[in-house]
Amino acid sequence: MKYQDYYKILGVERNATEAQIKSAYRKLARKYHPDVNKDSSAVEKFKEINEAYEVLSDKTKRSRYDSLGANWQSGSDFTPPPGFEGFNFNNAEYSQSFSDMGGFSDFFGSIFGDLMGGRKKTNSQSFNFNDFGGFSQFSQGNSRRKTQTRTQQSSENLDITREITVNAKDLMSDEQKTIRINNMQKCTSCDGHGYCSSCGGTGYINNSKNIKVKIPKGILNGQKIRLAGEGNSDNYGNKGNLYLIVKINDSDYEIDGADVSKWITISPAEAVLGISKKEIETLHGIVGIKIPAMTKNGQTMRLKGLGLPKKTSGYGNLNLKIKINIPDSVSDAQKKLYQEILKLEKN
Repeated sequence: MKYQDYYKILGVERNATEAQIKSAYRKLARKYHPDVNKDSSAVEKFKEINEAYEVLSDKTKRSRYDSLGANWQSGSDFTPPPGFEGFNFNNAEYSQSFSDMGGFSDFFGSIFGDLMGGRKKTNSQSFNFNDFGGFSQFSQGNSRRKTQTRTQQSSENLDITREITVNAKDLMSDEQKTIRINNMQKCTSCDGHGYCSSCGGTGYINNSKNIKVKIPKGILNGQKIRLAGEGNSDNYGNKGNLYLIVKINDSDYEIDGADVSKWITISPAEAVLGISKKEIETLHGIVGIKIPAMTKNGQTMRLKGLGLPKKTSGYGNLNLKIKINIPDSVSDAQKKLYQEILKLEKN
């Protein structure tokens, strides 16, 4: 059999720390994982990497491996030294985990076969491929297992929910509204583990973008708008949806469904005498209205069909609320007139 230089396979020094070994393994596992690397040699390379990590990440196995000495050359003929030969590598628990990949080398089996009975307890976490970039577990010639893993991966919630504030003019417009969605998404390159250059080691990337959205007619405060495929994405091309919760807020109008209300201001004289024509701005443009004589403060005038569009057809109403404005100051002439009015009111 051939001697395996595990340090050389992972590209680390023999005095490498546990963190350095783990970091080297992660990089190589991503590079040569058969789900990503389609080169014909990737499968064997990937098995070598996992074998090396299985040994060097385990203190007991690494200590036994180091006791062989550092003078062996990678690929040279190797005969187990006294005390190492005769181990049985056909452990059922180990074989079941890696049977699809053909198991590890004879070199590994001759040195560490007796230790594999406790593998799950000692080092099972290090072989969870989802911890190293979101790969599905490699299964040569076993599409059913890969499909099952991808289905589980796709069950991740990729939807995004945000609030969007709109006003009365937005609800009237037929044009699309441009909104900015700020979203920090788990990095799809390292699956959020933060060991790749794409995310700068944070595990997240800024997925902010501008989106155009059409505000549906008749939408109510608190209802949602669904934008298919505008949510987060995963390593397999699946995309979630973006849900926009509508918050209606307008400084000029009070909105109640399709009906809107607006305050208009008139003077005391206008309230008493009335106005033959007063122009006001509505959602449908400038319109002229008549203010009747003796209009009271807080009185409401209803203008049919000048509100917001309804969900089916037509428009709601515009309710004009009258506010009688008391001037902050008056001229001497105005003051005399008010005094005359006051005298008349007392008689």
